[in-house]
Amino acid sequence: MRATSEAHHTAAKTVRLLLITGLPGSGKSTLARLLARRYAVLLLSKDAIKEPLLEVIGTGDAAHSRMLSDASFAVLFAVARQALTARLDVILDANFRPGEHEAALAEFPSASIAQVLCQIDEPVRLARVARRRQDGARHPGHGDATPAVQAQRASDAFLELPGERLTLGGGESADARALEAIDRYWHGA
Repeated sequence: MRATSEAHHTAAKTVRLLLITGLPGSGKSTLARLLARRYAVLLLSKDAIKEPLLEVIGTGDAAHSRMLSDASFAVLFAVARQALTARLDVILDANFRPGEHEAALAEFPSASIAQVLCQIDEPVRLARVARRRQDGARHPGHGDATPAVQAQRASDAFLELPGERLTLGGGESADARALEAIDRYWHGA
């Protein structure tokens, strides 16, 4: 009898899909790792997919980097689809592209979706990106340290998806309030 009630509880569970987005260097991966530990949940990161592709396939020009990013997003969405189908909560960490990635994420109508947009002052963000390039913490094949990519602001916005939208940035008190809001979403979904 117990197995039946557990199976029923699992089937009735609303799965949560938390998207952490923003520009390179805005702190999204740091936040995503913190939240994945906090909620003991699966974290899927576009960069964790793209890094091995860069190692195996190699680096190239901006078009090559974009192609590997597109491939990384395709893998990210496919793995997320499998996890959500298995009724697992998921956090996705990527610089999602408004107007482009909504269709792939709209395939999860039974998931409770929330988005967190990470934003910081532009000089701080650019300094972080420059530090990454100098300390080798990020594969140079990402290409996000080039002036053209740094100037691009397209991923500094929410996707057009239903669900909560939270902005993280603006100082410690604003960040603390945003974390409380993320906790409310997570525990209330």
